[in-house]
Amino acid sequence: MDLAARRAALIAELEPFGDHHERFQYVIDRAKSAPSLPAELKLEAFLIEGCTSNLWLVPSLEAGACHFRCDADSLITKGVAALVCEFYDGAGPSEVAATDADFLGAVGITQHLSPNRRNGLSNLVGKIRAFGRAAAR
Repeated sequence: MDLAARRAALIAELEPFGDHHERFQYVIDRAKSAPSLPAELKLEAFLIEGCTSNLWLVPSLEAGACHFRCDADSLITKGVAALVCEFYDGAGPSEVAATDADFLGAVGITQHLSPNRRNGLSNLVGKIRAFGRAAAR
């Protein structure tokens, strides 16, 4: 599935919630069931700067596809980061580099994040897209 189709699927998944509180509860519930990174991957090298909580991103390139794993010490941060990683996971480097994660704004998540969490989210997406650019070379 290309990223445009994933964007549409994630919007369809998140839109039905009546308000942002229900949407965030869904994101938190997803974070609770998302896999955690092992302690040996929670390294400074994988830490995303600019977020209130600790957020780690572990990118990899396998068989020409980008893969992203994440973890955070806040459930909201982990849930939003997991949505972003799920969105990009398995896509080709050029598509990752060229595509923004604007679906979060389309469903009202970005607008209800604190400024520090928005900054962390922006840095997360920036790191993912930079990984795609580097992998595309």
